[in-house]
Amino acid sequence: MTAQTLARSGLGSIAPASSRMRVGLGQTSQLTDEFLTFARQLGVTGVQVNTPRIPGEERWEWDDIAALADLATAHGCVLEAIENVPIRFYMDAMMGGPRRDEQIANYQHIIQGVGRAGVPVLGFHWMPNSVWRTDRAGAGRGGAHCTAFDMALVDGATTEAVQDFKPRLPGMPVSQEKILIDHDQLWENFDQFVAEVLPVAEESGVRLALHPDDPPIPMLGGVARIFSTVDDFKRADALTDSPAFALDLCLGCCSEMAGGAANVEAMIRHFGPKGRIAYVHFRDVQGTVPAFQECFIGEGNFDALATLKLLRDVGFDGFLIDDHVPRLIDDTPYCHRGRAHAVGYLQGMLTAIDAG
Repeated sequence: MTAQTLARSGLGSIAPASSRMRVGLGQTSQLTDEFLTFARQLGVTGVQVNTPRIPGEERWEWDDIAALADLATAHGCVLEAIENVPIRFYMDAMMGGPRRDEQIANYQHIIQGVGRAGVPVLGFHWMPNSVWRTDRAGAGRGGAHCTAFDMALVDGATTEAVQDFKPRLPGMPVSQEKILIDHDQLWENFDQFVAEVLPVAEESGVRLALHPDDPPIPMLGGVARIFSTVDDFKRADALTDSPAFALDLCLGCCSEMAGGAANVEAMIRHFGPKGRIAYVHFRDVQGTVPAFQECFIGEGNFDALATLKLLRDVGFDGFLIDDHVPRLIDDTPYCHRGRAHAVGYLQGMLTAIDAG
């Protein structure tokens, strides 16, 4: 029996790729033979998928989730986390729309399926209009392409031009003047959501891992953002003592916040000892809001090696993934070259700190 099969049968529990801090590979929407072979060639056994292409217009079924986990196991890997369901699955839950209750029920169903499939973490975000960038090919080191954000470009753009900066999401109009949802409303909807889904996550053996806003701006396109500061996460943490609530700690997003590297340290020191960090996106940027550009690990706002040591010192024993990476010359759409560099960099730092 595979580890996932044992978990589903009730005969055992799925084990992570390791019980120590480790490097994983993720941010793919499909687990394929090629991706899993690439992971093994990089020396990685723990994998993650982001918004996987699973059948379902409103929710996922457990057997489709289980198929992903079993495919990973067949290649000698472990599916350690699923990050994000399609945003349409819970748009009304975030925005307080007419289908909120139905969508929360569907999300509960998905959590149960994730747990039954033996996947220990389900990542989520609370950004109804998702991630924005004003440049997706900024000039990085040696001409590598890096994404960037500049609020001045958003403020100075026409409504039509703004659409180039954000994902085209169904049911989410672009607005620069009208407030579609304010901070109080978004917090109220978040409070209701976690109150209803965390008990199901506990019962299912799943940790729900919250991702920061990207970019961490108070409002974009008429939509409030409520996870853009360290204090925002402390407020969310105070809502519940559930062990099922955790963070998908994106260091890049924390580094983007006003204050830069100080936020990275503050988040790790506050949430690490509490065991609230499920996994980490290890990336960085140059600059902070209102304008920043992504970069290679080690040339951004925070000290990469010191940060890795701090994660170890606070007891973090989850996995790290590279998240966004610069696109190198002749790279693939998945950025295999950029990811291989990032994974190797992280592995080298881990080896160094393990050696003392």
